[in-house]
Amino acid sequence: MTEYQHITGTETVLRDGTIKLHGPEGFEGMRKAGRLAAEILDELASFIEPGVTTGQIDDLVRQMTLDGGAVPATMGYRGYAHSCCTSINHVVCHGIPADKALKDGDIVNVDVTPLLDGWHGDTSRMFLVGDVSLKARRLVEVTYECLMIGIDKAKPGARLGDIGAAIQKHAEAHRYGVVREFCGHGLGRLFHDAPEVVHAAKAGTGPELKPGMFMTIEPMINLGKPWVKLLSDGWTAVTRDKSLSAQFEHSIGITEDGNEIFTASPKGLDKPPYG
Repeated sequence: MTEYQHITGTETVLRDGTIKLHGPEGFEGMRKAGRLAAEILDELASFIEPGVTTGQIDDLVRQMTLDGGAVPATMGYRGYAHSCCTSINHVVCHGIPADKALKDGDIVNVDVTPLLDGWHGDTSRMFLVGDVSLKARRLVEVTYECLMIGIDKAKPGARLGDIGAAIQKHAEAHRYGVVREFCGHGLGRLFHDAPEVVHAAKAGTGPELKPGMFMTIEPMINLGKPWVKLLSDGWTAVTRDKSLSAQFEHSIGITEDGNEIFTASPKGLDKPPYG
């Protein structure tokens, strides 16, 4: 049976399997953290181009995070040593920034999580590098549609499975694969918390969505089969068939009559092309 816990903003929050329900203080904290995360990705829209390295992207993310009064939640998390994840082409998620230069035609996901005043703003976007193929552009477009279709299902009284079912239906209608091994999650004062938000599910199943729940929705959609494998670095996940993969992520809160997207772009740059 699902257990819910009301968070007032003063008690210690534990990763204990309960779904946290937040009040006005939590919503305000998540708005600030989410806005900073979105502003960082907005800045990358004009920065990412052929020749830029993923390490340079990481440097800019770290500097903007610190300048915003936050710290990168990923730095030191389970031994991870960088301020963001940069996942190129067939990398599904958790690509590690390095001295690798982006090439014309690449697609890349950048995932950032500033920790601001105790709250996590977790979001990611796809970026098109130079002249990108039509099939890659279409994958990115449909993946964004999957995100927004999933968010549209996130409202009080719905079930968690309604989100994944809607995403899966849309992706598979385009003959794309929906990654199962990674999912969205609860968040707030904890980086990763209950519930797990799977992106392929049966409608009407799972915990009931209630006002005050915070979560990420972050579908990973493959051009080919849904299966992935983990590389020897222990972080980088890639498609088994080496097909392209795309992902978008927002952090949201369930409200009395729907949801609030904490990580929406202030500049309207939520999906490419950004120019």
